[in-house]
Amino acid sequence: MKKYKSRVVKVGPYLLGGDNPVRVQSMTNTDTRDVGATVKQILALEKAGCEIARVAVPDMIAAKAVGKIKKRIHIPLVVDIHFDYKLALECVAQGADKIRINPGNIGSREKVEAVVKACKAKKIPIRIGINAGSLEKDLQEKYGPTPKAAVESALRHVKILEDLKFHDILVSIKFSDIPQTIEGYRLLSKKINYPLHLGVTHAGTSYMGIIKNSIGIGILLNEGIGATIRVSLTADPVKEVRPAFEILKALKLRECGPEIISCPGCGRTEINIIGLTKKVEKALLGIKKPIKVAVMGCVVNGPGEAREADIGVAGGKKMGAIFARGKVIKSVPENKIFSELLKEIEKIS
Repeated sequence: MKKYKSRVVKVGPYLLGGDNPVRVQSMTNTDTRDVGATVKQILALEKAGCEIARVAVPDMIAAKAVGKIKKRIHIPLVVDIHFDYKLALECVAQGADKIRINPGNIGSREKVEAVVKACKAKKIPIRIGINAGSLEKDLQEKYGPTPKAAVESALRHVKILEDLKFHDILVSIKFSDIPQTIEGYRLLSKKINYPLHLGVTHAGTSYMGIIKNSIGIGILLNEGIGATIRVSLTADPVKEVRPAFEILKALKLRECGPEIISCPGCGRTEINIIGLTKKVEKALLGIKKPIKVAVMGCVVNGPGEAREADIGVAGGKKMGAIFARGKVIKSVPENKIFSELLKEIEKIS
C-alpha cells in the first residue's frame, strides 16, 4: 500500500507532515477565560508529554486571554474558533501558533482575506476541521453524514484558502464511527497533500474511547496518514496523552520511553504475574529511554520468547530468573523479583 506523503507545515517549533515525527495533541476542558486554570491544565499536559495544546475561544475575552496563557506555557497553542473572524484576528495578534477555523463559515470573502492576511504575516497555519455532525446542509441532503460528504466539505474549505494563495493548511475530518473515520481519511488523502490531524470524535469514556481511538488512529497511521493525533476522551485531558504515545510506540513511529512485554499468565505461572507487571509498569513511568522490559510468567515464555527484551524476568516456583537479551543473569526469590529487576533496569536507563 502506498504511504501518504504530505507537504510540511510548521507549528511552533515543530515541522508537521512529510517525514517528520507524528506529534501528540490534546485540548483543554477549562474555561479559556480563566487563565490560571487553563495554564495549570496545559502545564499538566506538558508534564505528561503533550506536544501541542488546543483551547476553545468562544468570545473576545477568551481571545484576549491567549497571550497571557502563551507566556506561561512551553508548547504550541492552537485556538479553536467558530464563525467569528474577529476572534481569529485577535488570537493571531495574541501569538497563537495555529488557528482552527473553517473559512467557509466565517462570512464574506473580505473576512476570510483578513484572517489569511494576518496568518500569512505571522506565518501561522490554519487547520480546517470538519465534523460529520455539522456538515453543510446541501451536502447533508446529497450524501447524508458520510465520509464522501465530509471530504467534499473539506475540499470546499481548502479551495477557499488556496484561491487566496494560502497553503499553510492542516485538515481533519472527524467521525465517531470507526469505519467512517478510516474511509474518510483514506478518501481525503487521495485528494490533497496537506498534513492531516487524526482523531475519533465523541469516542466516549477512557475504556471504550481508548479502544476506538487506537483502532481508528492506528490503522491510518500504519498507512502513513496523520501528522498529529489526539486521543479524544470524556476524561481529564491528561489521560489522553499516554495512550497516544502508546499507539505511536506500538507502530514503531516514535521512540517514546519503555515498552513492556508481558504474558497473560496461565496454569504454569507460580508468581503473581499481574501484580508484578503493574508494579513494573508504574516504575517505568518516569523513564524516557526506549528500553524493552519483559515480565513473563514461566520459562516457556521467557527468556526465549522475550529474548529481544533489554531486561526481563521469567517466573518459576516462587522465584524468578532475571535475564538480559535472552541470557539469564541471576535467579531470585519471588519477594525480591521486583527490587532486583528494578536494579537491572536502572543500570540501562
